[in-house]
Amino acid sequence: MKPVTEHDIRASFVNCTKGEAKRMHVPKDLGERPWDDLDFLGWRDPAAPDRAYLVIDLDSLVGIALRRATQSGRARKTMCSWCLTTHQGDGVSLMTARKSGKSGQLGNSVGVYVCADLACSLYLRGKKSAGPGSRFKESITLDDQVERTVGNVAAFLTRVRS
Repeated sequence: MKPVTEHDIRASFVNCTKGEAKRMHVPKDLGERPWDDLDFLGWRDPAAPDRAYLVIDLDSLVGIALRRATQSGRARKTMCSWCLTTHQGDGVSLMTARKSGKSGQLGNSVGVYVCADLACSLYLRGKKSAGPGSRFKESITLDDQVERTVGNVAAFLTRVRS
């Protein structure tokens, strides 16, 4: 992913108001992010742990605001729907996104189970570990895994925007 600015991030959101985008906490360390290893930028709001945000470049920059569901305290392993990394405990969360447009104004949303820290790109590349057995050896290349992950994120964004 190419480096993005705070202004670019705030202008990219499709499922929240301009006021909400203006008030959101954008990471302060944008200049230090490993951009070459990121397929999308995802972060949790430090002031509100149930809020998360994702920005991805799909022909143009698209951002969505997410809500993290409360955890039930389960101790089993769960797999991320985007990058297929398995996590113990609360490493995977149900994230919901208000739909864009009139549908979202009526309260409609969509959800997906994903890495709670939104670090899918780093798990794929082995830059971050979710523990032993979290990534299974695949017969496809890293480029194909990245393409699959980006496709999964894009499919979710299509659901948010439809």
